[in-house]
Amino acid sequence: MLRVLLLFCFAGINHFYSIAQGKNVEVWLTSPDKSALLQKQAKTFSFEKIDNLLPTIFVDETKSFQKMDGFGFTLTGGSATLINQMGIAEKNALLKELFTTNANNIGVSYLRISIGASDLDDHVFSYNDLKQGESDPKLSQFSLAPDKKDLIPVLKLILAINPEIKILGSPWSPPTWMKSNDNSKGGSLKPEYYGVYAQYLAKYIQEMKKEGIKIDAITVQNEPLHPGNNPSLLMLPEEQLLFVKKYLGPTFKAGKIATKILIYDHNADRPDYPISILNDPEARKYIDGSAFHLYGGSIEALSDVHNAHPDKNVYFTEQWIGSPGNFAGDFAWHIKNLIIGASRNWAKTVLEWNLAADPQQNPHTEGGCTQCLGAITIDGNKITRNPAYYIVAQASKFVRPNAVRIASNVTMTLPNVAFKTLSGKKVLIVQNESNKAQSFNISFQGKKITQTLEAGVVATYVW
Repeated sequence: MLRVLLLFCFAGINHFYSIAQGKNVEVWLTSPDKSALLQKQAKTFSFEKIDNLLPTIFVDETKSFQKMDGFGFTLTGGSATLINQMGIAEKNALLKELFTTNANNIGVSYLRISIGASDLDDHVFSYNDLKQGESDPKLSQFSLAPDKKDLIPVLKLILAINPEIKILGSPWSPPTWMKSNDNSKGGSLKPEYYGVYAQYLAKYIQEMKKEGIKIDAITVQNEPLHPGNNPSLLMLPEEQLLFVKKYLGPTFKAGKIATKILIYDHNADRPDYPISILNDPEARKYIDGSAFHLYGGSIEALSDVHNAHPDKNVYFTEQWIGSPGNFAGDFAWHIKNLIIGASRNWAKTVLEWNLAADPQQNPHTEGGCTQCLGAITIDGNKITRNPAYYIVAQASKFVRPNAVRIASNVTMTLPNVAFKTLSGKKVLIVQNESNKAQSFNISFQGKKITQTLEAGVVATYVW
């Protein structure tokens, strides 16, 4: 009898150990026909000894790469306006869905906002707008007033839900009086205002802090090689180098501003832009890393920048989806290139573009993007969840801040990326990019599970 009890106890301990080690694998699926949208599967799986000839994804937690800051969106001024106009109950429900992880919520953990207007505000503004011909080098008329109507109130609601969320600020344009063409669109920053503009960005961070909003990082300029947007600014690499090296970096240092400085913030077709700046030893000491979009170039260029300067971080900060959207095509491309591709190429963040728009893709500035499909469409209190919502959710709900990317091999037509969370859970995102069902193994610590994914399906495995 004693022997039976002991065997039962050992069996119980082994069962507990198996659970504690996370051997029961949960599966969350999204399919291109939308029959499953981040749907948790009823069946779980246990790793075991399996001997077959199927292609195998080996997950190796002994090899680790970058620590993740998070997955998310740009909370444009227009997005904030639409959210703020919702009923109180509907607004609170939406924000909880977006920024917490329990139940059916998706756990967005990183936001990008514009410093001044982006092209998805309803009008162009800076925090120091003056009459034609006037200037204010002491910034005595600086004011966050344009953001106090919608953006700041919405950010405060988000921070009440998730105080740990990280916020990245990006300027689309300095005040027009600082620019060579006195216009919100295009032009360059006048050399005589480099110091004033550095103070302007520092003042922005300090004033946001007074509002209870910590700016974790800023990029020096959104899309510095695209002066055709409204607002926008042309900032060539040698200009950005000089600005960071002699003005922005020293200003932050003198003001004891801990906000990280990120350079570039443009397409992957010009890795030479950030590399040339980081090659300068005086400039690089102020720089945390480089930010990228993927409207040009290859996502592998992020690894080129990492390899040139492995002590500096890499961020992916923007990619849009054009309306009306094509769920199957958009979801497949963005999962492969961004959620999987950017992460496998050292990105600490993966951010889609605008969080919200109305059914007509408003608001936007005159000359701004007229076809930018929000991750959600807000029509009064009605919410429609679009491709970018599910693209980000496939990772954000499970790969929490401070998770670390770990090693996994790519086999056949099964792009994938693996992470280990702070609590020790493993997360593997797998895409079947072929046009037929694929069976494969996932191997971890010498044991396997066998899975089959239908054509185009993306699965997140958690154990």
